[in-house]
Amino acid sequence: MTGRKKSRPGPRHGGTSESACACREDPCSSSASAQDCACCACHDHSHAHGGSGEEGRGASRLRLIVSGLLLALAFLPGLPGPLSFLLGAAAYLLAGWDVLLRAGRNLAAGRVFDENFLMSLASLGAFFIGQRAEAAAVMLFYQVGELFQGYAVDRSRRSVRELMDLRPDRAFRIVDGRPVETNPEDIAVGDLILVHPGEKIPLDGDVLEGESWLDTSALTGESEPRPANPGSPVLSGFLNQSGVLKVRVQKTYGDSTASRILRLVEDSAENKAVPEQFITKFAGIYTPAVVAVAIILALLLPPLAGIGWAEGLHRALIFLVVSCPCALVISVPMGYFAGIGRASRAGVLVKGGNYLEALCHAEIAVFDKTGTLTRGKFRVVKLAPVSVSDKELLEYAALVESLSSHPVARSIREAWGGSADTTRISEYTELPGKGVRARVDGQSVWAGTRILMEDLGLSVPGDDPGETVVHVAKGGAYLGGVFLRDTLKKDTAEALRALKSAGVRKTVMLTGDREEVAARIGKEAGIDEVVSGLLPIDKVSRIEVLLKETSPGRTLLYAGDGINDAPALRRADVGVAMGALGSDAAMEAADVVIMTDELSSLVSAMKIARSTRRIVQENIAFAISVKLLVLVMGALGLAGMWQAVFADVGVSLLAVANAMRLLRFRVNE
Repeated sequence: MTGRKKSRPGPRHGGTSESACACREDPCSSSASAQDCACCACHDHSHAHGGSGEEGRGASRLRLIVSGLLLALAFLPGLPGPLSFLLGAAAYLLAGWDVLLRAGRNLAAGRVFDENFLMSLASLGAFFIGQRAEAAAVMLFYQVGELFQGYAVDRSRRSVRELMDLRPDRAFRIVDGRPVETNPEDIAVGDLILVHPGEKIPLDGDVLEGESWLDTSALTGESEPRPANPGSPVLSGFLNQSGVLKVRVQKTYGDSTASRILRLVEDSAENKAVPEQFITKFAGIYTPAVVAVAIILALLLPPLAGIGWAEGLHRALIFLVVSCPCALVISVPMGYFAGIGRASRAGVLVKGGNYLEALCHAEIAVFDKTGTLTRGKFRVVKLAPVSVSDKELLEYAALVESLSSHPVARSIREAWGGSADTTRISEYTELPGKGVRARVDGQSVWAGTRILMEDLGLSVPGDDPGETVVHVAKGGAYLGGVFLRDTLKKDTAEALRALKSAGVRKTVMLTGDREEVAARIGKEAGIDEVVSGLLPIDKVSRIEVLLKETSPGRTLLYAGDGINDAPALRRADVGVAMGALGSDAAMEAADVVIMTDELSSLVSAMKIARSTRRIVQENIAFAISVKLLVLVMGALGLAGMWQAVFADVGVSLLAVANAMRLLRFRVNE
C-alpha cells in the first residue's frame, strides 16, 4: 500500500446493496447489512439459522433439540434394528434437510463446491456405509455450530447496529408558528424545527433560540454533555437533554451527519483487509481441491494401505468434513468486523478492514496543525492598526471573515462581538492557503497571510514570533494586523508519545501557518519535523516525499480536519479526519473518522487495529494447524468422524469466540 494511490469504492447514495456481498453467487437481500455476507463464501447464514431474528433461531433450537432426542433414542439398548434405522434417519433429516436442499439447489445451478455440498456428501456417504450415528452427528453438530455462530455474528454487529438509532423517524417543523410532526426526509435546508427535551436532533443545523445540554455519545463516544446556545451548531444524532431548542436546518436528511455515518459503516464491508481478500480467494480454490483429494484417497487408500473399500471411503469422508474452511472463512471477516464495531464504540469510524489493517503498520504520522494538534480556538491577543482605529480594523476583519468556517475566522467574529449584516457583503471568495476576499459596502477587502498582502503589492510590518496574524487590506491600502494565539489540545503531547511507543517512527506537522508559530507548536507537542507555509497542494507534494521514506510493508497516516486537508487525506495510506464538527470534505475523503476532537482516540484506534490483527492471525494459525493434524490422522485411520466434527464445527466456534474478545477489548490497558 505504501507509496501508491488508494483504490476506493465508488460513490454510494443509499443503503447496502447486493454488490456489497462478498458472495456473488448467492447475494444477500438488499435489506441486510453487507457484513452479514462477509462469510458467505462458505456459509449462507440467512438460511442456515432457520430464518432471521429470534423467532427463526427459536425454531432452529427446537428442531435441533428434537433431532438430538431422536438420535439418542435410535441407540437405546435392545431397540429393533429397523426402528433404530428409522429414528437415526429421522434425526439426520430433521437436522440437515435445509443443508441437503441448498446443496441440491446449488448443484442444479452449477454451484458445486460450497460447504453445503461438502457436508451433504460427507454425511450421506457416512450414512450409507452404516455410520448412521456419525452421519447424524455431523449434521447435528454442524447446525448447532451454525446457530452459535449466528449468535456471535449478531453480537459482533450490535454496536454498529445501534447506529441505526441515530436517525429519529420524526421531526417537528415549525409551520405558521406551530410545530407540525413531519418526516425528516421532507424537511428542506432553511426550515425551522423544534427539538424537545429527550428527543434526538433529526437534522444538522444551528440553534436559533433556546439553551440546553446535548448528549453527544452516540456520535463521539464521549459521555460528557455539550452546551447548546443560540449560534451553536448541532448535529443529527445528538440527544437534547434539557431545554427546548429552535434549530435552523443546514443539511437535508440524506446529507446529515447521522446519514453519512451510517453509509460509512455500511460501506465498510467493501474494503477488505489483505487477510480477508486472501481467505475469499483461498476458499474458491481450496474447496474443489479437497474434493479431488478426497476422491483420490477413496480410490488409492484401499490398495495402498491394505484396507477395505468401505474403510477407504470412510477416511475420505472424514477428510471432507475436516477440510471445510468454515473457521477461516467466518472468523477472519468477523474478526475485522468486530474490530470495526469496537472502534465505533470508542468514537472512531473505520471505513473498512483494509484501513484497520493499515493502521497496524503506521510508521510515519503526519498532522495538520489547527484543529488537529491545537484546539483551533484562537484568542485575539493584539490589534496593530496602521491607518484605522482598533474598532474599525476588527470590524472589517470580522465582516470579510463572516462567511468562513475557519477557526481563526470564528475567533475574530467572537472578538468583534457584532452581528454581521450580510447585505453589506458580496462576492465572497476563499483563497486556499492565503485568506479570503469579499466586497464590503461595495469596496474590496482582503484578510489573510503576509503572502496575500505581498500578492497585492502591499508592505507589511514585521510579525511578532509565535502568533498567528491576519492582515487586513481595503482597496489599495493596508489597514493593519489582527494577532491571535492558539494552544495545544490537552492530550496532544501525551498522544504523540503514545504513538511513538506504538511503533510510529516519525511524526511530522504540515501547516500553512508561519514558521515561528509552527515551530512553537511543534516544540510544545514534541513533533519530529515541522514544515510551515504550505498550500494544500504543497501538503500533497510533501506527503509524496514522506511516502518514499516509509519502509516496505509500512504505511503513512495523515490526520486533519479542514477542507484544505482533503487532498492530503486522500493521498496518504490512511487518512484520519479529526472531529465530528470537522469539514464534510475531510470526513468524506478520510478512511478513519475520529468523532471526538481528541488525538488520543487515534491511539485507541491503533490499539484496536493491532489487537484485531493479532486475533485474526491467531485464528488462521489455530484453524490451519488443527485441520492439518486431523486430516493426517484421518488419512491414517487414527481419527473418526467425531474428531472431524470438532475440526470443523469446534474449531469454527473457538475461532469465533476468540474474535468476539475484541468487543471486550479495553483500549486503556
